[in-house]
Amino acid sequence: MQDKYAMLNNEQREAVFHTEGPLLILAGAGAGKTRVLTHRIAYLIEEMNVPPYNIMAITFTNKAAQEMKDRVLQMVDFGDSVWVSTFHSSCVRILRRHIDFLGYDTDFSIYDTDDQKTLLKHVIKDMDLDPKVYKEKILAGYISAAKNEMLEPEDKRREAASYRDRVHADIYEEYQKRMKANNALDFDDLLILTVKLLRENKEVLRYYQNRFRYIMVDEYQDTNHVQFELVRLLAESHKNLCVVGDDDQSIYRFRGADIRNILEFEEHFPGTKVIKLEQNYRSTTHILDAANAVIHHNANRKDKHLWSELGEGDTVDFHEYLTGSEEAEEVVRKVRRAVMNGENYRDFAVLYRTNAQSRAFEEKCISYNVPYRLVGGVNFYQRQEIKDLIAYLKTIANGRDDIATQRIINVPKRGIGQTTIDKLLAYGMAHDMSLMDVINHASSVPGVERAVSKLQVFSHMIGELKHAEMDIDELLKAVIEKTGYLMTLEDFEQEKAEQKRENIDELISKAKDFTDSWEEEMPPTLTDFLEEVALIADVDSMDADEDRLILMTLHSSKGLEFPTVFLCGMEDGLFPSYMSIDSGDPMDIEEERRLCYVGITRAMRHLYISAAKSRMVRGETMFNTVSRFVKELPEEIREASGAFAPKKPKTQYSFGGYEGSPGFDGGGYGSGETRKAPAKATFGKTFEIKKDSSLEYGIGDRVRHIKFGDGTVLDIVDGKKDFEVTVDFDTAGEKRMFASFAKLKKI
Repeated sequence: MQDKYAMLNNEQREAVFHTEGPLLILAGAGAGKTRVLTHRIAYLIEEMNVPPYNIMAITFTNKAAQEMKDRVLQMVDFGDSVWVSTFHSSCVRILRRHIDFLGYDTDFSIYDTDDQKTLLKHVIKDMDLDPKVYKEKILAGYISAAKNEMLEPEDKRREAASYRDRVHADIYEEYQKRMKANNALDFDDLLILTVKLLRENKEVLRYYQNRFRYIMVDEYQDTNHVQFELVRLLAESHKNLCVVGDDDQSIYRFRGADIRNILEFEEHFPGTKVIKLEQNYRSTTHILDAANAVIHHNANRKDKHLWSELGEGDTVDFHEYLTGSEEAEEVVRKVRRAVMNGENYRDFAVLYRTNAQSRAFEEKCISYNVPYRLVGGVNFYQRQEIKDLIAYLKTIANGRDDIATQRIINVPKRGIGQTTIDKLLAYGMAHDMSLMDVINHASSVPGVERAVSKLQVFSHMIGELKHAEMDIDELLKAVIEKTGYLMTLEDFEQEKAEQKRENIDELISKAKDFTDSWEEEMPPTLTDFLEEVALIADVDSMDADEDRLILMTLHSSKGLEFPTVFLCGMEDGLFPSYMSIDSGDPMDIEEERRLCYVGITRAMRHLYISAAKSRMVRGETMFNTVSRFVKELPEEIREASGAFAPKKPKTQYSFGGYEGSPGFDGGGYGSGETRKAPAKATFGKTFEIKKDSSLEYGIGDRVRHIKFGDGTVLDIVDGKKDFEVTVDFDTAGEKRMFASFAKLKKI
């Protein structure tokens, strides 16, 4: 046996060498599951003489897939022949070859969330429904949930218990009709249509069953019903299915993930071998003690107990601050002070339950000049200028994509108004034609005579670009030049226009890099590029070399690790949320506890947990008790922090192992100095909203906000407690806020 397997522990080796039949690897956080999977692939190829072509490995993120590919290539020859990709990418590859069996063209578009909402908006309008009652965001969730359960519109109609349920089913049906007409698939369709294809076409099913003799699935606890069915179908013939997962890290129930897939794996696949990986290679013992103590309160789990040989390390620290603002300030100060003493910003992560919590940390980062990256902010590919140019490429690649065509038919402005567009759409629906087909025959459409010449110019331009033979980056440049797109940036302030130009340049660079790094024999197509763009996830794009403090939600943090973690906002009502507490379903609290476990196990050396006695939420001061999850921590942590001893007031802001160490001297003051906490909390005085008699700005005035930047006041409502101000910010969009809280400055 080669030395490469000697570095594995006993349980890891057992998992690598067990190759035949179903295998469930229960891999605790930081237990080296990627190492096991890559060594298992190498063992199959080198020792079992399995052709790489017959091995499939499925991951949940592009980043994980690329990491696995790179590691396999370093270990064995011909490792690049192993099928390593995400669920969605795997399905796209299969559908590009065979979707014509289901009545689609192989150049289908992939719709993101925004595209879905746009289409639903049109469906709601055309069905003459009230958009205030039938909201596209809620409907998108309803449709996604139905697809995750593999339920068709008629299934939802049969189970409808009310008029509204029946309307939802009708909207779902119309949405699907238009998706098919647009030759478009959403992310759920990628999965569900692949399953449908395999179920209905036995020849295609046999081909992939014979190809994939050994299948491995990472993060199995996150799979939903459709993904389970896809894996079951592919593994049905050879039954060599190895899944790796941790039920304690199942945190995507709201997306349709079904924890029963991993808890009941042995029932679905008789003869399963179960191996537990409990040795943790990431965190010190004190951190793991905290994680174990919390997660053991869950009833629906497979028993595991993480342990480590990395030593006890610093104790985990809990501190309860007076306010959410003070919590944010102390965390940012400590990070800043640590960096001044030689640490790197990227080694620190601030984790929180909800996106809204980022505001306080962002403001403090700006105040203290701390560079930060907000993970989960606006994805590069969701920015207006990028979506515009991608819509041009989609229209060129797939002329049936009405959503893409609608987006750019009058961008830049070419005098084609909404009334004309509505007439074109109506004509298309009546004659079963795509919007682009109607535009190509605009002279035959009644009521649009005055716009015909403009429509013909647009049609001619798209036709020219469609038949242009050039690389994707050159095509992008041609789109920008022929449309005069850069002229639209003149409407923006100089700084914002420059940012948009830089984003456009980055898109061109991305297209060039995509072409240059293409490894297939045939050159990449425009469809290949659009597919890559559609499947990129925001966390995947996080630059590990960028030296910035990381701010992110707990959900976004899964799969990552940081030397130092601040787990903030640990209060009942916030984490766990009131919704989970009040639902009456114990599974909701268990899901939140798993999320807490994920947060704790992101920390490698130092973990600081904090709460606030009071916190501003939607302009109101909220007073919450310390989270029940904190109360589940080991007793020594609670005793050390003094969190549950109100008669012994704590006078020093302690951060556990960092107290007295370089750069962590109690909050960014002079070396060795400590900050005294107020002897008595003055909540009423501190947080009473003081309504001004008048405001220095009015409707139409330009104002500045510390986080959102510059904007224009749209509306002011004189409320009982405060003025409610609505502002259209240049970069952040429309926001509504209380004046005393927003502290807007007239400019």
